[in-house]
Amino acid sequence: MNVLNKDFFRKLIGGILLVSLIAICFIKPIQEYINIPTHITLFEGQELNIEKSVPVSASIAKESSIVALSQNEKSVSLQANQSGKNEMFLELAGLPVKKVDVNVLKDFKVIPGGQSIGVKLNTLGVLVVGHHLVTTDEGKVSPGELAGIQVGDIITEINGKKIEKMSDVAPFVQEAGQNNKPLKLIVTRENGKIETELMPQKEKGDENFKLGLYIRDSAAGIGTMTFYHPESKKYGALGHVISDMDTKKPIVVDDGQIVKSTVTSIEKGSNGNPGEKLARFSSDKEVIGNIKRNSPYGIFGELNRDMQNGIMDEPMPIALSHQVKEGPAQILTVVEDDEVKLFDIEIVSTIPQKFPATKGMVIKITDPELLGKTGGIVQGMSGSPIIQNGKVIGAVTHVFVNDPTSGYGVHIEWMLDEAGIDIYEKPQQKAS
Repeated sequence: MNVLNKDFFRKLIGGILLVSLIAICFIKPIQEYINIPTHITLFEGQELNIEKSVPVSASIAKESSIVALSQNEKSVSLQANQSGKNEMFLELAGLPVKKVDVNVLKDFKVIPGGQSIGVKLNTLGVLVVGHHLVTTDEGKVSPGELAGIQVGDIITEINGKKIEKMSDVAPFVQEAGQNNKPLKLIVTRENGKIETELMPQKEKGDENFKLGLYIRDSAAGIGTMTFYHPESKKYGALGHVISDMDTKKPIVVDDGQIVKSTVTSIEKGSNGNPGEKLARFSSDKEVIGNIKRNSPYGIFGELNRDMQNGIMDEPMPIALSHQVKEGPAQILTVVEDDEVKLFDIEIVSTIPQKFPATKGMVIKITDPELLGKTGGIVQGMSGSPIIQNGKVIGAVTHVFVNDPTSGYGVHIEWMLDEAGIDIYEKPQQKAS
């Protein structure tokens, strides 16, 4: 047999083996085996069933109270009993073929929200939301623009003094104008702090000096409570960052408050035009919590009182991103007055994320009542908790502009992390 024939047969055999291997991988039992994860995370009290179609047997690396294993011809079952780590080995014909790391977390529960809340944010300094021209004897000019101040900047210091609210600014402006001495400003911008000087100008026919800037020190709106953790008093809401309506940039929060709110009406959504919940702050304006953080995953802080939704007021377990399944689910939200109701949705797709990301699920509203009242997801619904199989799995975040019945959801574990709640806390070592 010549060299060409040998090469041909080697390639032929190699091709046959490759095609055979690919074909084997498409056999359902083999696919099921391959799809068994190499890392499993459970909470205390949870049980996981893994179906099997191949004669695989399982064993635990070390006998302990952390996890209990049971199996039959059709499935392997893991019962998480106590926080800690262990390993499960899968064997085929007596030979180990796969190792699975099992991590059991402490039992953890939160109370789901769904209530409509009013949000009041105080910025870190005063926020620049625009420029305006001052008409002087020499012509029109914007002192703020000449000083290099940009929309979205936050003025935090003037002449070495901390600026917290708009009323702090005026005395400096008038004094600088009268003394013909520029203001020394420290401005916070996305890429750091900037120092600049600004010379106020007098408006023609007016005794007051002007900066040539539109500024604001607070913002307000409504949203939906996602969860409340009774042990730490921490909460999460909205599921997305609050941006200034003028600058379109995230608001840098110094502090803030949340109050109860009542939904007065709904502007129904349609293709290309997302709807909106119209609401007002409750008449007593009682502050029910603070705001410490405004992040891509929502607003976070602590409540000073317990909150109840009237439907699910007992602590519920959560599901991690890899435990969320495509299929039916529900959301808790308000569409009239302050009554929280449960509505049906569908989890269209979900991503088992290993790292935080804001868009972890695609959801679709399927509840006829909710569709009839809102047309789907509307502004103000952001933060509505998503419930699946008795667990809190995440929150509604954004609506699809061209399909108001659908939108994105964020996984609950990333909101908990932003709230400063460590569900992965390592168990303390017990003294022997």
